[in-house]
Amino acid sequence: MQGLDIAVLIIYILAVTAFGAWFYRRADTPEGFTAAGSRLPGWAVGLSIFGTYLSSISFLALPGKAYASNWLAFVFSLSLPLAAWAAGKWFVPLYRASGDVSAYAYLERRFGLWARMYAMTFYLLTQLARMGTIMFLIALALESLTGWDIKTIIVVSGILITFYTVVGGIEAVIWTDVIQSIVLTLGAMACVAVLLLGDPGAAALFSKAAEADKFSLGSFAPVFTEATVWVVLLYGIVINLQNFGVDQSYIQRYQTARSLEDARCSVWIGVLVYIPVGLMFLLIGSLLWAYYQLSPELLPEALQAAGSGDRVFPHFIVTQLPAGITGLLIAALAAAAMSSVDTSINSSSTILMTDVYRRLVNPGASDKQAMRFLRLATVGLGVLGTATALLMISIKSALDVWWHLAGIFSGGMLGLFLLGAFSRRAAGAQALAAMVAGFAVIVWATFSSKVDAAWANSLHSFMTTVIATVAIFGVGILLSRGRERRGVSKPAETIYDIEQ
Repeated sequence: MQGLDIAVLIIYILAVTAFGAWFYRRADTPEGFTAAGSRLPGWAVGLSIFGTYLSSISFLALPGKAYASNWLAFVFSLSLPLAAWAAGKWFVPLYRASGDVSAYAYLERRFGLWARMYAMTFYLLTQLARMGTIMFLIALALESLTGWDIKTIIVVSGILITFYTVVGGIEAVIWTDVIQSIVLTLGAMACVAVLLLGDPGAAALFSKAAEADKFSLGSFAPVFTEATVWVVLLYGIVINLQNFGVDQSYIQRYQTARSLEDARCSVWIGVLVYIPVGLMFLLIGSLLWAYYQLSPELLPEALQAAGSGDRVFPHFIVTQLPAGITGLLIAALAAAAMSSVDTSINSSSTILMTDVYRRLVNPGASDKQAMRFLRLATVGLGVLGTATALLMISIKSALDVWWHLAGIFSGGMLGLFLLGAFSRRAAGAQALAAMVAGFAVIVWATFSSKVDAAWANSLHSFMTTVIATVAIFGVGILLSRGRERRGVSKPAETIYDIEQ
């Protein structure tokens, strides 16, 4: 990187940090820190949702997937409109009517404290691993691009992100996400422009990529043992419903909007912006493949091997983009990381305050006490996230195992939420039995695939989350019907009650 690029990167990071800290006076109460006083416009919340969706992992992974194979990853995005429709019709009104900042207070009212603690615990653990992973990946990219020490990058970025998050609260997170979303989009557009307007030209790139089916969505075969279009679509539906229905970082944003309509609008803005921008990153990957096929001498031999697709985009940024534009793209990469990490820190500290401190430790806590806890929790989470990223330098494989286990334990959260939202009769006992059944399905689907037996799971790993969600919801519905036949009736807080 040239001096101008490094200057652009440093100025951007410092400017975003200062901008986030500017919201200090608006984050001096628990409600202001966690929900921004419910005063934010829908378009800003929507861009924040978009920024959270397009994490730094997507920034690198989407071009990498298109470079290595095709546009199958885009099928995941095709499920977003369905999830947005469900969120606008049911999920957003449900949470707005409750007024809960915590996504899991609803689960306690429906099924008991165990449901709230289960969801909260594994959400926190997953977010901690997510923070560490994102910070590590970005530091790894910046180390190769700038030559800076990876540990120094992790520590400095952790301090800066934690600083403006602890000072400005959710409002700082959302408004900095707006800026970072714009930088992300501009960076991707600049990269596409350089590819199309330079040598060997747009026509040659599109022709070469089309010959190799680089714009294909993949196989439409009706099989579920490999990553076909149908498998990815089903997986996308479940994951995106889980994001909009259960994920604290999304539910918390619903409460920051100034009205129900703004909250609904924010979901659609996030989705409708992500789809074309995500497509643009896939286009970059396909064009990069054609670019280096036509000019193989520009790609180092180490990056020509299979499995190196994720590293080709950063190589192109550093070696082929003009000075200044390279800095903008690296700033966009840093923006994606900051947008993801600050969201995880704020949502996790909010959950600790609402679900642990005010629920179990100090139910009568004053606003001053709650604010002190929020800021301490934010700092603590920033430290833990930074420490996790540092640990990943030496135990990356161990954290990969953790991601595997996190998927097992948190895979049933959507099924539990859907059971509570759509079944008036389901109570705590039925929900707990359904969760046990769903957990058994997850364990079978995950571990039986490792053995050669007739009873082993032959489905693609993406289907594990799908069948677990269906199992929990289905078992819960069946058990609640038996409860209804026994004449047991209890008013429940469901989407039907909210609509009425």
